[in-house]
Amino acid sequence: MATGAVTAQGAGTQESVDQGKRDFLYIATAAFGAVGAVAAIAPFINQLAPDEETIAAGAPIEVDLAPIAEGQIMHVVWRSKPIFVRHLTQKEVEESKSADWHEMIDPAPEQARVKDGHDQWLVVIGICTHLGCIPLDKEGPYGGWKCPCHGSLYDPLGRVRHGPAPANLAVPPYAFLSDTKIRVG
Repeated sequence: MATGAVTAQGAGTQESVDQGKRDFLYIATAAFGAVGAVAAIAPFINQLAPDEETIAAGAPIEVDLAPIAEGQIMHVVWRSKPIFVRHLTQKEVEESKSADWHEMIDPAPEQARVKDGHDQWLVVIGICTHLGCIPLDKEGPYGGWKCPCHGSLYDPLGRVRHGPAPANLAVPPYAFLSDTKIRVG
């Protein structure tokens, strides 16, 4: 009888060891399956997000205006194009308002070039409208930009004043998010 008691007791121990192994295998299988499911689904979810090229091609950018001192120009890139953000001086604002824009190559009043309430900020695409050169800052007799290739001259508001350029520097779509931040695009 002593042998039978030992056998029954040994069988109970073996059964609890087998149950522990089964529990471990269930948990390991479930964890492995979950990791496999995530690994299989992740590429599909990632493909829904736009790639870097798409983002660079047209996503809006935010520009902090705080570091731009009066009279300075900041260059940023949006849609692979140079954007000039200029903090106009009070003198430039007054001269731009008083300029006879009717006589310019591409007539445009000051209000068409800046946002209401933010007369001191100009945002333009920095590409000459003649042949696509990048104009140089604060060059020429008007103190705006000068195209180094063919000599077009722009005033501080990016209006073409002289040269072969047929149009003003383009104003991209932009909006003020606050007094010190804009979103271009």
